[in-house]
Amino acid sequence: MTGNAYPIDVWGLLAALLMVALAAGVSGLMRLGIGRSLLWSACRALLQLCAMGLVMGFVIHAGDPWLVVALLAVMLVAGVQITLSRAKGVPRGLAGPVLLSLAVTLLLMLTVVTGLIVRPTPWYAPQLVVPLAGMLLGNTVSALAVGLSRFFESMQERRDEIGTLLALGASPWEAAKPSVVSSIRLGLTPTTASLASAGIVTIPGMMAGQVIAGGDPLGAAKYQFVILAAIAALTLLADGLIMLCVYRTCFDAEGRLRPARTTARTAAKATA
Repeated sequence: MTGNAYPIDVWGLLAALLMVALAAGVSGLMRLGIGRSLLWSACRALLQLCAMGLVMGFVIHAGDPWLVVALLAVMLVAGVQITLSRAKGVPRGLAGPVLLSLAVTLLLMLTVVTGLIVRPTPWYAPQLVVPLAGMLLGNTVSALAVGLSRFFESMQERRDEIGTLLALGASPWEAAKPSVVSSIRLGLTPTTASLASAGIVTIPGMMAGQVIAGGDPLGAAKYQFVILAAIAALTLLADGLIMLCVYRTCFDAEGRLRPARTTARTAAKATA
């Protein structure tokens, strides 16, 4: 123990891996078919987190704003890749809109949090900006993947309805709007649930981590609320922006609904 903090040694990490290994064993006994992927994911997470910890330590001690920018850029590119790999039934060629949505909304939220709420010195303080960006991106990536999957699934399910709306004089936006709304709502559901249960049902990760590390519980609660508020705003803005970017790919230049088989080629051309 150092001060009021409780550091984790190598044996603690091995014990944590053992818990996952036991869960993987139970999966094998029940023939769920997820034991190997569960164990592999846990090992991968440990390596990735330790690597990020080392990188963050270097960036924090260096205090160079350009290193902070470079690390954020790498995180954004990784966020795009993860978003597209998680989304199901999504056409190719959406890397550009996803990157634009993540970059614009992340920079906006970071500016608000660092410039108006926390006001660190210096303004690019790595120990604040990098973890904050990671938490915001982690939640937004999941929401975008869910939202994109739901949007294209809904557009496919509503093909006849959309065709009727267009025939009656509706614009492409008016025809696609129900799918846009349902996808944004679905993407926001986990965030809304987290806001509603925070402090009563759950003690969120950032607050729990600060308290375990010896921080003031009330101060940790304030930080956690700022993070949850920023995540909610970022998720809504990012989902809305990506929907505005991609809904047009479902229609041709004359506002007619494209055949499903051409959507992937159209999306690739639209973002080229």
